[in-house]
Amino acid sequence: MFQLGKTIVSEDILEKDFVCNLTACKGGCCVDGDAGAPLSAEETKILEAIYPKIKSYLRPEGVEAIERLGSWVVGTEQDLETPLIDNNDCAYVIFDGQTALCGIEQAYNEGIIDWKKPVSCHLYPIRIKDFTEFAAVNYDRWDICDPACTLGNELQVPVYRFVKEALIRRFGENWFAELEKVAEEYQKERRK
Repeated sequence: MFQLGKTIVSEDILEKDFVCNLTACKGGCCVDGDAGAPLSAEETKILEAIYPKIKSYLRPEGVEAIERLGSWVVGTEQDLETPLIDNNDCAYVIFDGQTALCGIEQAYNEGIIDWKKPVSCHLYPIRIKDFTEFAAVNYDRWDICDPACTLGNELQVPVYRFVKEALIRRFGENWFAELEKVAEEYQKERRK
């Protein structure tokens, strides 16, 4: 672990390689698990505002879940989350064949909205835990992502580079530039 501004960062994001491999995993992270995607309080307001614009992109069962539960829910740990369909799929999931995709991101890609998706989804496999004085930045290892680890290793793409856009979105360009400096030094030390 190392400190970078008001973050404590796991070295795993520098050491481990990762590139999503949707052809292998079929977007399993959006349909497996026991909770919805983590949300910030600000993101709950965004979901409420964009829902009418993205509703037509969603599956009927997703619309039903959102209209029954709300565009966001409070989870068992009192965290804010996206709602689930029957405790499985994220309510915002759509499918392209057998591959799970994000209906929010689809609307974004088509220029309907200007918000890509929850930052927790954009950051994955990095998970952020906010504390009073700092945020913990950790690599979340999940066997469903083994194909992403294999592909990342083949392409030599460390986790932090794979999620560069999302890290900049969450912490800013200056923070990411500092992270790249730390990564360079870290790699030099490992080669010694």
